[in-house]
Amino acid sequence: MRGKKCILGLMACCSLSTIEVSAQSESESKLKANLSADLVSSYVWRGIKQAAGASAQPAVSASLSGFTLGVWGSVDVTSNNHKEVDFYAAYSSNNVTITATDYWWDGEDAFHYFSSPTAGNVGHSFETAIAYTLPESFPLTFSWNTFIFGQANKKANGDNSFSTYVELAYPFSIKEVGFKISTGFTPWASTIYGTDKFSFTSVQLGASKEIKITDSFSVPIFANVIVNPVHEDINFVFGITLR
Repeated sequence: MRGKKCILGLMACCSLSTIEVSAQSESESKLKANLSADLVSSYVWRGIKQAAGASAQPAVSASLSGFTLGVWGSVDVTSNNHKEVDFYAAYSSNNVTITATDYWWDGEDAFHYFSSPTAGNVGHSFETAIAYTLPESFPLTFSWNTFIFGQANKKANGDNSFSTYVELAYPFSIKEVGFKISTGFTPWASTIYGTDKFSFTSVQLGASKEIKITDSFSVPIFANVIVNPVHEDINFVFGITLR
């Protein structure tokens, strides 16, 4: 994230592995653990660029009976301008997912994760979100994400802006390439997204594909064209991962 999600020779060596371990209990509930990491050419979150250079983005999560606990991070590998660590908890049932996330993205030299923000930094921001996906015949996903507190969420007068991002996303495929088209907007003024009224911050077309290396090993790659209408910006992001 900014201010909330990596190329060069690093692209070849920083693609990290994804490990998934499943264990079945006597009640047939499945405990799943996931470890993954991406390398992206630049970090763009909800239409807003967070890091200009390549970024490494590790993730770890554990899920059981619909509940998930996890942590996601991002670090700019070309400078010290961005470091992010986000802890989250989620529950999914009947195509509905509810998530609570603690964002921290103050940068490499902030050094106040467990204390109050220092001058020029913003500390933690806490967001709640709900997402609903329509049935498989038309898997459109609607999500509503609202920050409920955090220094970055404050207006100039100190009031909470309740920065909100609403997104619609639809996946589809053409032959062996998966696509997703999405659009997101802020329904009112937001300090986090830099808007002063209802505004579209992201219109995105993404594509992904598995590149087969051997009979038993493949590498997923993805690319996203992201337009930010309100800030008149556009980014084309490439990413790679292993799983």
